[in-house]
Amino acid sequence: MTAAEKKALTAIERRGVLLVYPITNRREPPSLWFELHPGSEMRWAWDEDADDRVVALWHLREKLARGRRVVYSKWFKGRAVFFRKPLFEAMLAKLHATGNLLEGLPQEAVELLSLLEEDSPLSTKELRKRSCLQGKLLERPWSKALHELFVRGLAVGTGEVADGAFPSLAVGATRWIFEDLWLAARQGVTSDHQALLAEHLPEGSAFGKEWKKLVTRLG
Repeated sequence: MTAAEKKALTAIERRGVLLVYPITNRREPPSLWFELHPGSEMRWAWDEDADDRVVALWHLREKLARGRRVVYSKWFKGRAVFFRKPLFEAMLAKLHATGNLLEGLPQEAVELLSLLEEDSPLSTKELRKRSCLQGKLLERPWSKALHELFVRGLAVGTGEVADGAFPSLAVGATRWIFEDLWLAARQGVTSDHQALLAEHLPEGSAFGKEWKKLVTRLG
């Protein structure tokens, strides 16, 4: 494991949840970028003048997702997020406790989840192909379906797959990729779960507001 990986994992464990890249260089919600480069604003560019650290973090993101020491998801407004495992388990437990984890899922999301539960992980390219959600006309239902699986904790990212000109995100059903967390969460919400949620998703914070909105919607 490289020094950058160790530093990133330590930051995720300490903070509980981190965006990969900041939103317009804001410090809130917290991001892995500012944990690794606290004094530097991020310039998102991929030209010849691109900041090597931006590219390096992109590759680090893939390694961390593939390593599964932390949980990778497109959870916050469609943006890439890392969770420490105990917090993600606590979130799953709370979501399961609503009794409505699958209720109201778009039909496309139900179909995607069924495919992932049969075969995980799959690249997004392959998943779109198997679900017949390819093409620009189906971009919106595809994006909405995958988003719902991510925000409800039903799917996670597991790295990338080189299946075209550009690598595709590898997506898996949470119940298979993190089976231990999934089964533990099904046992109910514990006091430790409650403490983790209060610590890492406090009311008033950007992550806390997003979390409360989700729980209220499903509850």
